[in-house]
Amino acid sequence: MKDQASLLGIDLGTGGCKLCAISLEGELLAEAGTEYPTEHANPGWAEQNPQHWLEALQKALRKLEKQGLTLSQIQAIALDGSTHNAVLLDQNWQPLRKTIMWTDQRSHQECGFLQENYGKRIFATTYQRATPTWTLPQLLWLKKHEPEILTATRHLLFVKDYVRFLLTGLPASDHIEAQGSLFYDMGSRTWSEELFALTGLPLSVLPELLEPCDQAGQISAEASRLTGLAPGTPVFCGSSDSAVEDYAAGAVEPGDCVIKLATAGNVNIMSAKPCPSANTLTYSHIIPGLWYSVAATNAAALCQRWFRDNFCEREKLAAQQKALSAYQLMERLAQASPPGAGGVFFHPYLQGERSPYWDHRLRASFCGVSIASGKADFMRALLEGVAYSLRDCQGCLEKLGLPAKRIFLIGGGARSPLWSQIIADVFDTEVQVPRPGDASFGSALLAGVGRGVFADTREAIGQCLRLERSIKPNQENAAFYQKQFDCYKKIQAALAKIYQTS
Repeated sequence: MKDQASLLGIDLGTGGCKLCAISLEGELLAEAGTEYPTEHANPGWAEQNPQHWLEALQKALRKLEKQGLTLSQIQAIALDGSTHNAVLLDQNWQPLRKTIMWTDQRSHQECGFLQENYGKRIFATTYQRATPTWTLPQLLWLKKHEPEILTATRHLLFVKDYVRFLLTGLPASDHIEAQGSLFYDMGSRTWSEELFALTGLPLSVLPELLEPCDQAGQISAEASRLTGLAPGTPVFCGSSDSAVEDYAAGAVEPGDCVIKLATAGNVNIMSAKPCPSANTLTYSHIIPGLWYSVAATNAAALCQRWFRDNFCEREKLAAQQKALSAYQLMERLAQASPPGAGGVFFHPYLQGERSPYWDHRLRASFCGVSIASGKADFMRALLEGVAYSLRDCQGCLEKLGLPAKRIFLIGGGARSPLWSQIIADVFDTEVQVPRPGDASFGSALLAGVGRGVFADTREAIGQCLRLERSIKPNQENAAFYQKQFDCYKKIQAALAKIYQTS
């Protein structure tokens, strides 16, 4: 690998930074990742410190070097990141506060205001309805509770755009990322001056919009000193992690479906035209002319991380001694529990929920616990509960008349044989796991397209994507899980009434 020319994709996801380096022929050379924390100062809140993103990138780059990758041989870079998250900057381009993340639920009152007074206009302009996921209600919350922050704001960037600005000194974003703001006009493909005016901020704080494969600067001398990347290396715009990972998974035809098991969970279906719905999210695809609809659960692998950090100290210590990850030991534990987890059900509403309920008041729960229940049952119930939640999401897309023709499973959870099988069984369909197939790989391909290594985005994915394995459902388990899913839904409905009055 030493001195081999490469392309680098940088994924700044909700839970951490993931890097993927590929050869100019599209072969995987090295991968590395580093977690960063999300702070939850109050129930339903979620914030991150922008400083942690660059620190995570620096650590991940060191890991690539230890694998033998020569950073000076990187020919092009592109970034993606979790969307909806505004980085508010002062006149000196310094962050004014921690960034409110898309999982944050505090702006539910602002969403009520927007729905009541501007709901039809917002939906017609942005193809979305106002929920706490979006940037616009987050900014309205700040306008009410921290007006001094907006008064001092001179620039607004999103996660990947802020980190790219630190690398290049050039502020910019892309059209797909902008669609995650709730102040982007889908028809005119511009910022909506009317909707953004609701924040009280001038339109001048918003960045220029580029296409994902447009160049957005080059590695500066200062960034080179901080990261080890060669000065002058071209950096391309990139896009939102959701769009890039759909592309990277090979979902490039109408009817292709992506199930994502990452910090959050998504069920995305590609279509030849936009299909806006109040219960889903609607975005344009990396492939021009293609669209996708998203039904999403706020917490997927986040539930694993939460369980690990709060209840698995023994597994964490054992993992260090055996040079394994705690997640591997947790999976072994879950395998000791049978399908159905001994009657234990888990609902993954650690941060309220998006699809199909859009209810910030929902909370996570373990139900059906008996004296015979052990940690293995809780661990398996967690995996099954996330799968049920994703199956619940799929119902939103089925109601839109968007059937899944083929399903790709992606995200860190896709590397778990047990969790992958549970997904296939709960959905009762064959799923394919691409390799690498994640957002960082997709960003590396975008860097290659921007650099001219590949003719276009279709050629890049067609030439470079590989399928690692296919997973067929166990028919006995699939029938059992359908009954369990019905019970999961009944528990959800019963508890939702309690949360609404508590």
